Amino acid sequence: MKIQIPDIPEEGLEVDLEEELGIEGFSLVSPVRARLSITKVAVEVMVSGRMSVELDTVCSRCLKGFRHVQELPVNVVYHPVEEIGAEKHELHGDEMDMGFYRGDELNLHDLLREQVLLNAQMKPLCDEACKGICPKCGTDLNSGICTCEDHEIDPRLEVLKKLLDKGKE
Repeated sequence: MKIQIPDIPEEGLEVDLEEELGIEGFSLVSPVRARLSITKVAVEVMVSGRMSVELDTVCSRCLKGFRHVQELPVNVVYHPVEEIGAEKHELHGDEMDMGFYRGDELNLHDLLREQVLLNAQMKPLCDEACKGICPKCGTDLNSGICTCEDHEIDPRLEVLKKLLDKGKE
């Protein structure tokens, strides 16, 4: 959905969105839903609200697929791209919640896509208490106990084992 910036009334806009997003590397189960408040002060456009997205993802510990619903806050202040004077501009810490628009149009589809990407979990977990899989046999430790023996010694500590064996003699 695109918003024409000159058409934003003085009291602002309330927008309910339901957008299908195709994001490479992400499996969205349902459309992204958002309730946004859009206000304009001079050339700045402020967008705030909440959005939710449901993702099909894989647990980084046990490798099982699961669905994850993310409720995300949205707080972005947009400035005209002409304001920075160049196409490439390094963002500073106080500019991380800032975006730029070109012309008289603000694309909310891009905003939603950006928020999903920025808030994606680096290592998603099906459960905080997930035990993962055995590194030797691959048994899911959430559903059973593996029978692997853990007598293997880290090669970096082999020298210390030899010292302990000498002390026993």
